[in-house]
Order: sequence, then structure tokens, then C-alpha cells
Amino acid sequence: MSIVEEPDDELLTRVFLTRVIEPGDEAGGRWVRELGAGEVARRLRDGGLPLPGVSVKRWKGLLARAGAARPREDLATARHAGVRFVCPGSVEWPGQLDDLGDARPLGLWVRGPASLRMWALRSVAVVGARACTEYGAHMAATLAAGLAEQGWVVVSGGAYGIDGAAHRGALGAGGATVAVLACGVDRPYPRGHTQLITRIADQGLVIGELPPGEHPTPSRFILRNRVIAALTRGTVVVEAAHRSGSLVTARAAQRLGRHTMGVPGPATSGLSAGVHALLRGEAVLVTDVADVIELVGDIGQLAPERSGPVLPRDLLEPAARQVLAALPARRAARPDEVARNAQTTPDDAIARLYELRALGYVERHDEGWKLTRQAMMSVRGGPGPP
Repeated sequence: MSIVEEPDDELLTRVFLTRVIEPGDEAGGRWVRELGAGEVARRLRDGGLPLPGVSVKRWKGLLARAGAARPREDLATARHAGVRFVCPGSVEWPGQLDDLGDARPLGLWVRGPASLRMWALRSVAVVGARACTEYGAHMAATLAAGLAEQGWVVVSGGAYGIDGAAHRGALGAGGATVAVLACGVDRPYPRGHTQLITRIADQGLVIGELPPGEHPTPSRFILRNRVIAALTRGTVVVEAAHRSGSLVTARAAQRLGRHTMGVPGPATSGLSAGVHALLRGEAVLVTDVADVIELVGDIGQLAPERSGPVLPRDLLEPAARQVLAALPARRAARPDEVARNAQTTPDDAIARLYELRALGYVERHDEGWKLTRQAMMSVRGGPGPP
């Protein structure tokens, strides 16, 4: 019989708050920053002294939500669906999300085998129009596949059109991809992408701010985009009309100091008008994966080519160490071979290989994976990771 670890107070408190405070609510983020999550939750549960600056009408609404919140039930539902909750400051929390300030997520629901923090270290967002053209879908899939082949994680929103093409491009290349949803990660949306999102959860990561069972709304889609922008090193927009939601992601990336890129299209295409407007501003024109990597690599490269990995080898999780040990010393190996040697599944092996790639231990060679020079020297006992 397995023993379920009892959640700590901070985790339960933040799970509770995800039921009460909407994603991106800066007033809620300010309450948590100034008073602490525990005090905010206590006031909401007790219905006593209102939180600073809240109107009577809104206070009643917040109390009604608080009365219906069942954090332990949410955690049990999530656990049953293979979902975990990641709090700010925890080992898996991506520190770059802290750049959002008071709009930072209260926590993230994460579905999938990989470490979100490690994957976010070398990630690029590829976003764009839902009703895209064949050209747009082709460019998104090609860019995503190329990024994946170069060891970058592709992040998008799981929607129809450009998002779906980007996810499929990364998966088709045997690479890593993350879908950021505007609903509970246990109920894929859109419904037509259930199979795709399930595959992403098996091979990559599906994340979101909303607790299990929550449905998307127009405002939640817009606010979700700030997470995509903050999580990644840069955002590539592939086709977007003037009022496209993907432009919100691009503008958020610009505000956060991330690289913003656009793929040009026909001057006669309304679906490229928004991208062209970005390109007339501070966005950079890109046409292939080399353009993207040249730009994001300036800040995205974790270490110089010949230097050691960022983290010491002995800090790797046991599963990652097992996959590292399964790689041959002198040749590349396909993920299925690595999985057999490590006694794990191919999907888990791919997830661990991308974690190891982010740390500088392995590199991709065509369809296979190989130890880096630094990792080989470490194995032999020579100069290695610090």
C-alpha cells in the first residue's frame, strides 16, 4: 500500500487561493506579497476584516468563492489525474515567472514527467492565429521541429492553428513541448485537441494556473498568455491579425525584456498584418530556426560551448542519473535504446534527456543522443562539472 504524503500548509493555502483569486489578479498578488498567503486565506475563510482596497461587492464574491473551495479535494482529484501543484520558491518553480511581479501565478498545476524548471531554462514560445493558413502551419511546425532538434523546448497554448502546429512539430521531431492551458489541466481544451494534449502530457508538460475541472473564459485566455511570455526566453509570432491574442503574448514578452520575433507573410494577408505591425516596432524578423536561436541564444545559452554544466552531477534526480548512466560512452543512442538500458519508458527517457541537455550533460545527434565532452570527462574522473 502506497503512502500519500500529507500536503504542507503553504501548498494547501495556495491551492485554496487558486479557487478564489483569478489568474493575473494583481490586487490578489499584492495581498499575498504584503500580508502573506496564510493571512489572505485566513481572512477569506473567516469573512472578517476585508482585504485592502476591495469593494463590498467584490468582497462578497470572494467570500462566496472561498466558501466553495475544497483544496484537499482538488489535490486528490489532481493526484488521480497525474497532476501535481508547484508553488513559487519550490524546487520545480521556474524563477523567471517571478518577473511578473504581483501578476505572478499563485502556483501552477503541472501534468507530465519532466521538471518544469529545467525545461523552462531553454524554451521558446511559438504562437499565432487559430485560423491559420497552410503557410502559417508549415512555418510553425518547421520552426518547432528545428528548435526541438537543437535542444530547445517549444512552448505554446494548445489551441487550434499555429499552437497545434508548433506542438506537433516538436513532438514529430521527438522533442520537448509544453502546453500552457487557460483551464484545468485535467480537462483538455479545445476538445478537438484532447489526443494532442494527452500526448503532450505523456511526452512533455501540460501546465495551467486553474484548479481541476475549471473551464476557460476569454479573459483567462488573455491572462494565460503572460505565463507563456514569462516562462520562455523569447516569443515567435507566426501569423496574427491585428486583434490576435498572440499579440498579447508578444507585448508581454517585450514588457518583460524577452526577445520578440515575427515570421513575415504576404503583404496582402490579413493574418500577417499583426505580425508586420510588430516588426515595424521592436520585434525582430525571423525566417528559420537559425534566426531564432541566434537571437535567444545570446541570453538563453546557459554556459559557453566548452565550459562545464551549470549544476553539479550529484544534484541530479535519481531518474535523471539513471538515464545519464544508460548512454553509451562513445556513440549516440536512440531514445528507445536509452529507455531499455535505463529500465524506463521512451517518453520518460526523452523528458530526462531534455533535462540533461539543459544542464549540458548530453547533446542531440540526428535521431540519437550522446554524452557531451564535459560529461565524458566527468565519467573518466577528469575535469568536469563544478
